[in-house]
Parts: sequence; structure tokens; C-alpha cells
Amino acid sequence: MKNYFVIGNPIEHSFSPRLHNYWNKIHNIKAEYFKKKLSNLEMEGFINDFRKKKISGVNVTVPFKRSVINYLDILSSEAEKTQSVNTITLDQNKLIGHNTDIFGFEQAIKKLNFKVCGKKIFILGAGGVVPSIIYALDKMKASSIIISNRTKEKAEKLKDQFNKINTLDWGEIPDFDLIINATSLGLKNETINLDFSNINKNKLFYDLIYNPGETNFLKEGRKLGNLSENGKLMFVYQAQAAFNLWHGVKPDINKQTLELLNL
Repeated sequence: MKNYFVIGNPIEHSFSPRLHNYWNKIHNIKAEYFKKKLSNLEMEGFINDFRKKKISGVNVTVPFKRSVINYLDILSSEAEKTQSVNTITLDQNKLIGHNTDIFGFEQAIKKLNFKVCGKKIFILGAGGVVPSIIYALDKMKASSIIISNRTKEKAEKLKDQFNKINTLDWGEIPDFDLIINATSLGLKNETINLDFSNINKNKLFYDLIYNPGETNFLKEGRKLGNLSENGKLMFVYQAQAAFNLWHGVKPDINKQTLELLNL
């Protein structure tokens, strides 16, 4: 029996085991998938177990998407460009970092029939997944991308990777067509204390958080007359791509898959 993990801190909210173990079962794959909360000090030992083949594959979530790179041998081109890894494979004794978040976000936005081309995008947060979102938005030809983070210096550092982005102080609200919450605010029902009351209606409020299914950020956007969507589809599509990397199987994403997540 092969063992697969998602690592992060916090990790309790993750539905990855539910999804991957469901796909393992329907595709008759002899594997088990677990979630594991790690500290920075525990990372080296965990990676050593991976190298010893006690572990067959790993997904990475906050706050390790960037820091895990220090333990890897090779990066895919997209992981290299974003300096963000969410999936790790072991091939010929080499640990390879991949980025399936880009694919996940692209597919999720396409399923919403939202046309990014020519649109103004506002991103809240500058954490590990944000480079993937910027990369995907740039591929989809967004007209402008503005980042706001509670620590502005962290947002400014993203300009070293992506010279097309701009930054704003936390609390400033620009004109936008799509706003993305890429912070962790909402995982524990926190409120993002920003005033959106002066924006026009019919914007898209998108939250990368998928559990809970409707954060306070999405509730506020909806109450103000905007469209709202959580990160469920992005989560499922990035998982599909990771599953394919490990097992060479691209599982179907259908009604049964989405119902499994109770979202």
C-alpha cells in the first residue's frame, strides 16, 4: 500500500484525503492519502522519509508552497516561474516539484464562464498561492492585476517575479472586475475588514477558501449585489492534475465528485 500526504499548517480544513481516497477506490489504486500537520522543524525528517520511499507523493499547502523548494531536486517550468510548489513526485530518486494550482485556477474560472481577458483584477494577499494566480491571470490576458497585502513589503516582493503587477496599501479599494481573496481570513469565519460598499454591482467575488463553503467575504459580496464563488472547483482541478502526475490517471470531475465534498 502506497502512502500519499497533504502537508500544511493548518491542515484540519483540507478535504484532499476525502477526494483522493475516493478516486483511489474507484480506480482500484492500492494507495492511502492522509493529511499531516507539520512544523518547519519537522519538514526535513518528512522529506527524508519521502526520499526513502516511505512516501509516494505529496501535496503542499500553506505555508510551505515556497519553503519546500529548498528540499527538492528539480522544478517543473511553472513551479520554477512561480516559485510555488503544491505537488511533489519522486522519479529516479529525484524529488520533483510541480505546480497544479495554475491549471486548477484556470479551469475553475473557465467553468464560471468568466472572461478574464481585458479585465481588472484585485487580489487580497501575497502568500504562497498568489504567484500561481498571477501567472494564470497573465496567461488569460488580464488587463491589470493589483495586489494588496496586510504587510505591503510582501506584496512588493512579487514585483521581482511579475513586473506587470501593481500594489496598494491594505484598505484601499481600486476599481475591479474580479476580486480574489487569497488570504487565510475566512478559514475560521474571520471577517475581512474592508469596505466594498462604494463599488458597482455585478463584480465577481472569488475566494480561494472552499471550506467553509461561504466565507464572510463571499457573503458580503453577494449582499452588495455581486457574483460570488468559492475555491471548490480550483481545489478539485488541481487535485485532478496531481492525481494524474502520481498515477497516470485523469479522474472524472462530475456531480458525484462535487457532492463528495458537501459544498
